[in-house]
Amino acid sequence: MKLSDLRDWKKSLEGYFDLTDYLIPQAEAEQTIREGVSFRGINILILIVAIFIASLGLNTNSTAVIIGAMLISPLMGPIIGIGLAVGIHDFDLMKRSFRNLMMATLFSVATSCVYFLISPVNEGHSELLARTSPTIYDVFIALFGGTAGILAIGSRVKGNVLPGVAIATALMPPLCTVGYGLATFQMHYFFGALFLFFINSVFIACATTVGVKLMKYNLKDFSNPQRARKVRNIVYTIAFLTMIPACYLTYRMYQQSTFMTNCDRFVEQQFNFDGTQVLHSSASMDGNHKTLTVSLIGRVLPNDSLVLALTDRLPEYNLGGTRLRIIQGDNPDGKFDATQATSTMLRDMYQVTQNTINSQRETIDSLRAANAIAVQNDTIAARIAPEIKVLFPEVKDIAITRAISSSVDSICLDTINVALVSYHRPMAAAQSQKFKEYLEARLNKKNIKIVATQY
Repeated sequence: MKLSDLRDWKKSLEGYFDLTDYLIPQAEAEQTIREGVSFRGINILILIVAIFIASLGLNTNSTAVIIGAMLISPLMGPIIGIGLAVGIHDFDLMKRSFRNLMMATLFSVATSCVYFLISPVNEGHSELLARTSPTIYDVFIALFGGTAGILAIGSRVKGNVLPGVAIATALMPPLCTVGYGLATFQMHYFFGALFLFFINSVFIACATTVGVKLMKYNLKDFSNPQRARKVRNIVYTIAFLTMIPACYLTYRMYQQSTFMTNCDRFVEQQFNFDGTQVLHSSASMDGNHKTLTVSLIGRVLPNDSLVLALTDRLPEYNLGGTRLRIIQGDNPDGKFDATQATSTMLRDMYQVTQNTINSQRETIDSLRAANAIAVQNDTIAARIAPEIKVLFPEVKDIAITRAISSSVDSICLDTINVALVSYHRPMAAAQSQKFKEYLEARLNKKNIKIVATQY
């Protein structure tokens, strides 16, 4: 490749990143930011309403409501004002932005705290819990979000950038969670969410400062470069110190994720037994204390031998030092650990078992009824034999049974009661009719058919 071609290629590439034709005048961009810094009158009311909406969204675990609150929140104004002030050395704007940000934060926390004090629901849902464990990813989100925000403010092409930045950086939910932690005296919520808000604020401001430098805004105060340098050093130091705990939390999150993945792989590959299945598995990691608990159903296995054999295989999955617990039907302490199976599993198992028991009970009752009828039919002749001997001495033997008849023409089935009778001597027609009526009345059966077997 020729040197001239390389220069042309470089010039063409630089053209893609040339902002000259897209930027609005510095004064116009500054005016927009300075107006957003102010927190008086309508801005305060909008902030309070947005906090109530975000608190409701967190309380009901509604993502859509939380997003709506983030879109109407004016919290971004003072933060971007701080970044602009650092970038152009406007120390009066910096003081005003800090003061307004502190006031907005206090109003937000107080409003959410009041809401959660009077709210009948005080459970921490998933959207609330997500605001208490900031990581390095939150740093990057705030950094890139702030960069997009200042570029959108300083350019003619706004698009959907600012609403997207408001959603991505999520300033409102952490403040609502701070209020929740304060209202319920749960300090892990309070400090975790407050740290997340601090991360967002610091790195949005830092990104704004960098964006101002990239757009080559003119400095406002040239008289005191030492003061400007000192302020920049303080800001960068705060940003660096903020990243340290975020990096640590990210490392812990990575350890936790790796541990969970290894546990899932261990259970999947090692717990393959005929007649026994894994009902549920859970892993917990608290510092250096790691535990893997597996609940089994089916054929009961020798627990001690199984734990001993499988513990030796844990290092193969990078799970050395993990305590393995196996729970079966013969759990020695006789207690069920609720963490080993979800309530849904237990409910489903109970329902299936109950349905099976009910079905079997119905079958047993039906068979018992059928058996009782069969026994009654088998013994009824013996019970009435003494009466027949006195009333109808012509009868020698009698057998009573039920039969199924089928019509040849219609192929319809019908049940008939049959009395098989043998006689000592022939019975007169009138006596035979009385004998038939006696059997129908005594046996409580209609239309008994008497069949003579012999005379």
